[in-house]
Amino acid sequence: MDSTSSKGYNHSMTTSHRVIIEEPPQSAEESMAMLFDQLSQPARIQILLVIREQPACVCHLIAALGLRQAAISQHLMALRKAGLVKTRRHSRFIYYYLADQRLISLIDTAAEIAKINRPTVLRLSRRPLENCPCPQCHPELPPEFSCKSLPASK
Repeated sequence: MDSTSSKGYNHSMTTSHRVIIEEPPQSAEESMAMLFDQLSQPARIQILLVIREQPACVCHLIAALGLRQAAISQHLMALRKAGLVKTRRHSRFIYYYLADQRLISLIDTAAEIAKINRPTVLRLSRRPLENCPCPQCHPELPPEFSCKSLPASK
């Protein structure tokens, strides 16, 4: 094996010759723009509205939003990476909740500016949902049926 082929870097280079590129610190404006960018997807706003008052598992989000599990998971991953959502495990369920309660004020203010009335904003956060088999909506269901009896999403 030659000195340049293993693990994608040149073994003959010393550490002092490697260049480490660090991103410059973001300006306040860039940080705010990144926050709004993370909130620019309607499904992400919907997820935050669902979990505004209490945590929710993925199956509750599926029932509340009517989206595919894969789509919800992708949005949750982006929200987690942005630090907007956190998780808590309870038994076999993972619940998602707001990382910062100030997001509620931000969403409420955005709704006011967009002239969206409060009942419309709160519609997604109502519990229990009749069509949701999650333990929060239907604690009487045996655990083996919770989150498994959702109809297939389109």
